[in-house]
Amino acid sequence: MTVSTQMHTFVEPSKMTPDSFPPIVDPRSVAASKPKPRVLVVDDTEDNLFLMTALLEDDYEPITAASGRQALDIIMSQARPDLILLDIMMPEMDGYEVLRRIHQHPPTALIPVIFLTALSTVEDEQLGLDLGAVDYITKPISPPLLLARVHSHLERHDNARRLQALSEKLSRYLAPQVCQSLFDGSQKAEIHTERKKLTVFFSDIKDFTASTARWQPEDITRLLNSYFSKMSRIAADYGGTVDKFIGDAMVIFFGDPHSRGVQEDALQCVKMAIAMQRGMAELQDLWRDMGPSKTFRIRIGINTGFCDVGNFGSDLRMDYTIIGPEVNLAARLEQAAEPGGILISGETYALVRHEIEAEPSVSIDAKGFAEPITAHSVRVHLEISGGARRALQRELQGIRALVEQDRLPTEDRAAAARELRVMADMLNTDD
Repeated sequence: MTVSTQMHTFVEPSKMTPDSFPPIVDPRSVAASKPKPRVLVVDDTEDNLFLMTALLEDDYEPITAASGRQALDIIMSQARPDLILLDIMMPEMDGYEVLRRIHQHPPTALIPVIFLTALSTVEDEQLGLDLGAVDYITKPISPPLLLARVHSHLERHDNARRLQALSEKLSRYLAPQVCQSLFDGSQKAEIHTERKKLTVFFSDIKDFTASTARWQPEDITRLLNSYFSKMSRIAADYGGTVDKFIGDAMVIFFGDPHSRGVQEDALQCVKMAIAMQRGMAELQDLWRDMGPSKTFRIRIGINTGFCDVGNFGSDLRMDYTIIGPEVNLAARLEQAAEPGGILISGETYALVRHEIEAEPSVSIDAKGFAEPITAHSVRVHLEISGGARRALQRELQGIRALVEQDRLPTEDRAAAARELRVMADMLNTDD
């Protein structure tokens, strides 16, 4: 039995002093510490700029530009505005052209733009909205209307940015296709499954658990993360839905929530598997630099058939996944595959035989299946054009360095070496 020796000090009311109470934080000082939203006002009339600045300066940080070109210089700088009040009728470059250029530049395309103009025809207003303006205010400006519109659109923009940041975070826990279908409304967060013909992929690293039994957990984590990162990028390139990671194994499927058709789904899956086997050759270089002397190789099994796919679970917690005998068969094929090999079922081979080279069929006794399974071993040519990717990687506590030599142009290598030497000199310099 453990007895806590922690003591709490009690101060009698009569002995309390002002120092006995925690400091009181003024909410107004907290609000004041937050940076004000930056609002760019673009107008070729000095009086209008003065008026708008006077209206905005209490709650915002107004910036002014007297021409379209001056406005673009500010917008394309590092200190971009949070919202733009843009006059339409200006010499040299009108507001329409400024807005077109803003939307052509991805980092600025989402900045909300409110047009300010004396034009009041429906056609003019429609043109501005079609170009991407979020609102339209006609001159002479009504101060209460201007402030209300600025506040409203800044709030909407902040909410949109928070939602975008949240969706990016969620996409790291869910397959990107699932996140997208949830946000666009094509899929609902409720228990529901469908029966579809999918192509299912299983892989694992041969003898990984036994080979790393004496490793520290941090080393295992580092190696697995580099492996999963590489394989997940390849899966995304080919349109695969990453179902889950199980230890060193991966489960991926094609055909839901988006499908290119059963045949094309199967073909993309097999092409993805070949790309992954080739990607392992690149990972071996990185892993050797990290320390492991073991050459790890992956086994892959692929099968095509009808599965139940959708949300399984309860009202409190759901898992978007697949179940069914065809899923189990893909797992059995993976277990029967040779290290470095890809074993596909007869059903999958029938769909991809026009483009994929494979060995003659063999029969496999698979656990849980009464009859032998017909399978084909895909021919994987591991020669990578231009030679294997060369990479230098070093990772220590507080530092991670990766130099991908095949992606670094020859003319830039001297400059890269100088940058690395500058970093090394900075590390050797005492504060």
